[in-house]
Amino acid sequence: MKKLSLLGSCGSIGNQCLDVVREHPDKFRVVGLASFNEVEKILAQIKEFKPVAVSLSDEQSADELRKKVKGSCEVLSGNSGLEEIACLEESDTLVSAVVGSIGIRSTIKAIKAKKNIALANKETLVAAGSVVMAEVKKNKVNLMPIDSEHSALFQCLNGEDRNKINKLIITCSGGPFKFKKRAELEKVTVQDALGHPTWSMGAKITIDSSTLMNKGLEVIEAHWLYDIPYERITTVMHPQSLIHSMIEFIDGQVMAQLGPHDMRLPIQYALSYPERLSNSKVEKLDFVKAGKLEFYDIDLKTFPCLAYAFEAGKKGGSLPCAMNAANEIAVFSFLKQKSKFLDIEKTVRFVMDNHKLIKNPSLDEILSTDKQARVQAQKFLDELSQK
Repeated sequence: MKKLSLLGSCGSIGNQCLDVVREHPDKFRVVGLASFNEVEKILAQIKEFKPVAVSLSDEQSADELRKKVKGSCEVLSGNSGLEEIACLEESDTLVSAVVGSIGIRSTIKAIKAKKNIALANKETLVAAGSVVMAEVKKNKVNLMPIDSEHSALFQCLNGEDRNKINKLIITCSGGPFKFKKRAELEKVTVQDALGHPTWSMGAKITIDSSTLMNKGLEVIEAHWLYDIPYERITTVMHPQSLIHSMIEFIDGQVMAQLGPHDMRLPIQYALSYPERLSNSKVEKLDFVKAGKLEFYDIDLKTFPCLAYAFEAGKKGGSLPCAMNAANEIAVFSFLKQKSKFLDIEKTVRFVMDNHKLIKNPSLDEILSTDKQARVQAQKFLDELSQK
């Protein structure tokens, strides 16, 4: 039985991870939970899964929760609490499903504590891929991707010689604006951008999918996960979201992974690998109902965030961290209706253009870059709002 610490337990991925645990109580046990400040939600999770410890973001919420649990489990708070949950002695696997760069330090600490990692937090590899993968190798732990695209690539590569790869092909649905013209994006509302046509995800990832920054972050992740140069990573629009990614080999043959668009499958595979488990809650793929499969080029002039991510990844160093931090600030500003949809890409471009590159950053330098880029992005957004 694998014993899990789950960061981001009340979010979209966290809830679906708990669905997998419910489906296979003989295979997985939750020993640690961490979330934002959703006291009632995590209280319900505590009653159901009986973890040894949980953590919330602030001490006030944690104190409220302590009164409700009455000593049935330890209640922690803040970044230190998040890191303690990640490194619990009772756990062997960390599921990192928090949103944002807050997941970086806790994931690295868990790796150093010899925990296997099931990673849904994109920012960990985008901002700190060199540091994370070095620690994975040094500590001889497994890092399994939860993302559907990276799960697909992993499965296509299973048993294959990675030296025989010609290119990785990462698919994307195109989001809610896939066939929109540039002018049509000027008046996009938050509600418009949250209307993803195929996937049910958290708000931040959904907005990233609408700008295609999400695909850019996945490109950077793929570089670190599979040690493939950016020149051999490409993207293609596939609106049906049934082929999750593909590998083209040097002989011209292509391996594709297909499945229903249900995140419980890549979550379950990341947790159960190398074993495959059934899941009664997930509908099987019906090829007749699926109809035709379509593929389109991605218009990088309409969706420049994908191009920015390729640029940041190729330049490397601290630039992907700065790009990611700027994007986070801009996305949350848009979600709060304090800025416009196209201000997201403007903010990212501004921060990238004004970033002083550190070629081989340490973890401390990465975290400092993240903080500085956030301040810079917020200042830029404040100035935009005054125009």
